[in-house]
Amino acid sequence: MIYVGTCGYGYKDWVGPFYPPKTRAGEMLPYYASRFGAVEIDSSYYGVPAERTIATMLARSPREFRFSFKAPQAVTHPGDYGARVHEDGALLRERLLPVRDARKLGAVLLQFPNGFRPEPLTERYLEAVARAFEGLPLVAEFRNHAWQTAATIARLESLGVGWCNVDMPALESLMTPSSDATSRIGYIRFHGRNAANWWTGDNVTRYAYDYRAEELVPWADRIAEIEAQVDDTYVFFNNHAVGNATGNAELLETLLVSRYGDAAAEFVALPNDAPAVQPGLPGFGA
Repeated sequence: MIYVGTCGYGYKDWVGPFYPPKTRAGEMLPYYASRFGAVEIDSSYYGVPAERTIATMLARSPREFRFSFKAPQAVTHPGDYGARVHEDGALLRERLLPVRDARKLGAVLLQFPNGFRPEPLTERYLEAVARAFEGLPLVAEFRNHAWQTAATIARLESLGVGWCNVDMPALESLMTPSSDATSRIGYIRFHGRNAANWWTGDNVTRYAYDYRAEELVPWADRIAEIEAQVDDTYVFFNNHAVGNATGNAELLETLLVSRYGDAAAEFVALPNDAPAVQPGLPGFGA
C-alpha cells in the first residue's frame, strides 16, 4: 500500500491554505488524518517526544493511520562518528514501542547530512545506529551522492534498513532520483528543487517550492516500481512553506490514482475525506 503525506502537520501558516480558518493546534492532526493516510513527524529530530505526546497522537488518529518519526539529530548528526550512538536513540526507540504495537509505525527515518560520506568509520556508525533501533523499521536518507552505489544498496539490505529515494535540486554532490528499495519498506521524500536557497537558506526558505504536475508524473512511475518490491511505501513532501506540501501531496495522490485506474484502492491509501481525483492530468490521459 502507498501512503502519501507530508513532513510535519502542525504549521501555523497552513491555517487557511490547508486547515480551515481558526483551526486550533489540537484539531490539526484529526483534520490532517481525514485527508492523508500518513505523516512524518520531524519534531523528533529536535527532541524525543514525551510519552504523553505520542499517546495523544495515537488517540487522535484513525486505526489505519501511519506515523514515521525522524531520528534525533544527536543520533544522525553527532560531532564524532567514532563515538557511541547518543542515548536519545535508545530513548526514542522506547517511546515508539506503543506506536509499533498499535501497528501505526511506518518507519524511523535516519537522515544523515551531506558531510556524512561513505568510509569505514561512517559505515561502522551506520551499523551501530541500526543496532540502537533494533526491532523497529528503519530507513536511511543520505544527502551525499557518494552513497548512491550498489555497495550501499547491498549494505542496507544486509542491515535490513530501507533506502530513502529523494527529489531535491540537481546540484553537485546531492542525490539523484531513484526507485530503489532495500527492505520491505519503500520510502520517498520530496524536498523541492530550490537550488538557489539549498545551501544558504533556512528550514523554511530551503524547501520553498511548489511542484508542477509535469514534475511529479515521472515519480508516479518510480513509486509504482518501488511499491512492486515492498509491502508498504511511504511518500512525504518536505516543502512545507505556506502549505505547498499538502497541495503537492494531493496532486501526487491524484496522479497515482490515475495511474492505477480501477485498481487504485488496492494500492493507494486514501482516507474517506481525501479530495476527489481530477481527470485529465498530464501523462495519464483523460
